[in-house]
Amino acid sequence: MSETAACLQPRKYFDSQRNAIQDAGSPRPIFQPMLIKELPEDERPREKLVERGSAALSDAEILAVFFGTGRKGMSAVDLGREMISRFGSLRNMSRATFEELTEINGIGPAKAAQLSAVFEFGNRLAKEPYSEHAIQSPEDAFDLIGPEMQRLSQESVRVILLNHKKRLIHIAEVFVGTKSESFLNPAEILRKAISHAASSIILAHNHPSGDPTPSHADKEATERMVKACEAVGIEFTDHIVVGCHSNARESYFSFREAGLL
Repeated sequence: MSETAACLQPRKYFDSQRNAIQDAGSPRPIFQPMLIKELPEDERPREKLVERGSAALSDAEILAVFFGTGRKGMSAVDLGREMISRFGSLRNMSRATFEELTEINGIGPAKAAQLSAVFEFGNRLAKEPYSEHAIQSPEDAFDLIGPEMQRLSQESVRVILLNHKKRLIHIAEVFVGTKSESFLNPAEILRKAISHAASSIILAHNHPSGDPTPSHADKEATERMVKACEAVGIEFTDHIVVGCHSNARESYFSFREAGLL
């Protein structure tokens, strides 16, 4: 079904309303959004989820189930559609700040907090398998932190701490800032690694511009981390630079994959 078709109200309802009004000799109406309780039962998001499963719901309907209510004169489904139209996609919505979410009429502090929490829930759920399976490649590392870091509008530096089996121990954010600042503090990163008894680490940071090509500063930072890790006997496995391209092959740059480690 197209996005346009997904946004239309049920055809049966509109046909019956139009016919009834035309029979009464009234002019053609301008249709207003319906409340969820006015929809046929099989088109109500919660009932649809129970009958057909969550995969049958559109993005707007999933948001409607989550919100529970819309705003005066607008159903929760229509509120969901407005949010998707405003941000363009669920991914963009997940990047929005608390303030940006509450700018939308009908999204107060409670709903904004719920949205922020559910996006974080998704992030944590995605990370769970890595505590049981080894991170064996740059692609594994990107799958772990890439989707979350691609949403960021500000530079963030994370260190992925691994045990001797290359399984995830912890992910720590060690810097948030801009390219005008020096993001690397090897001593702080190593303190994190030692405090968690990590055997190896992977450094990761994002380029909000979207281009994952490493800068000269990125290369210098990598060299400094290699030397610092060698000094304390911790393996420096990789440095991943995260971009935000749609093509998975161009979504990140791996220093190890490029032969620079």
